[in-house]
Amino acid sequence: MIQGTVEAIFVARYGGTKMARVSEVEALAGFGLKGDRYSVGAGYWSGIDECQVTLIAGEDLDEISATTGIRVQDGEHRRNLVTRGVRLADLAGKKFKVGRAVLEYDRPRPPCTYIESLTEPGMARALARRAGICARVLESGPIRVGDRIEIGG
Repeated sequence: MIQGTVEAIFVARYGGTKMARVSEVEALAGFGLKGDRYSVGAGYWSGIDECQVTLIAGEDLDEISATTGIRVQDGEHRRNLVTRGVRLADLAGKKFKVGRAVLEYDRPRPPCTYIESLTEPGMARALARRAGICARVLESGPIRVGDRIEIGG
């Protein structure tokens, strides 16, 4: 069953560095996204509270931009995959395919105040209750902008 698509992909080589928009990335089973800080243990939360892959809904980013004026459209949200057409809460307890990679829901990813030191005041509040989820990479594979997100068979 097709549930949505990948609208944008972002990675940051090291914790605290600007998120870079890429058109494709390789998901590495057990690690995360190639070239992203958490796949090599170089993230701000590495060893404490890390996620292999983070996802956030494009619809939530649209709402944040429209109602708060906070800039979230160019990676300021600090999440890897921006989705469109899928309710991320519906992924809880499930495996899902993104491009050719297979991911599994891990947990919600609430924002922290650290994000404001990298972006702008009000970012953590703007992302509250709509900051996305964490997922684990079960099967490696490429993920590209426009790829489908499929849940179930």
